[in-house]
This record gives sequence, structure tokens and C-alpha cells, in this order.
Amino acid sequence: MKRLVLIAACALLLPTFAAAQDWSNVSIVDTQCSAKAKANPDAHTRECGLMCAKSGFGILDQSGNFLRFDAKGNQEATQLLKNSTKKDHLRVNVTGTAEGSTIHVQSISML
Repeated sequence: MKRLVLIAACALLLPTFAAAQDWSNVSIVDTQCSAKAKANPDAHTRECGLMCAKSGFGILDQSGNFLRFDAKGNQEATQLLKNSTKKDHLRVNVTGTAEGSTIHVQSISML
């Protein structure tokens, strides 16, 4: 019985100890425009991203997959875009842990 409890506790804690991943030089886009931006993510504008900020943000990775940010990542992405003077070619470096198609953002920085 003790062994079963220990295994269950370890399974619950495993995501907490997941190794952080890095996504470098990837395009940041809002969730609402993610499908349309796949064809040319560098054409997605800062203005559009800020207009659609309520939908949340994420990245298009090198394979063209959209990975959405958690709440912390959305807040940081919104602030980055507000502070940026770039009009398009919105590239970022992201560190976090992936859970399914969501990134639990630890840090994000604009390139």
C-alpha cells in the first residue's frame, strides 16, 4: 500500500520537475490569427497582435506547430508587444515547459 501511495505521489509531482525547454528565434502570434499566420508568420504585425491580445498568444515553432502560452506567458507577451517598436517580424526566445500544446512560460524575450 505504501508503495502505491509513493508511486501516485511521484506521478503527481513529475510535471513539476519537468525540464525546461527553449524555443529560439520563433514567431510570436496571437491565438486568433495563428492559423492564418502559419503561411507567413513574419508578416503578422504587432498592431494585429495587440488588437487580438484577448485571444492569447503563442509561438509558431520551426515545424509550423502553434503552441499557446499560459496566463503568465500571455501577460508577458502583451507587455513585450506594447513595449516593442517593431511592426512585424516578431521573433522571440521562450523558455518554459510544454504540456500538450501549452507552454508554461518561465521567460520570454523579444529579438
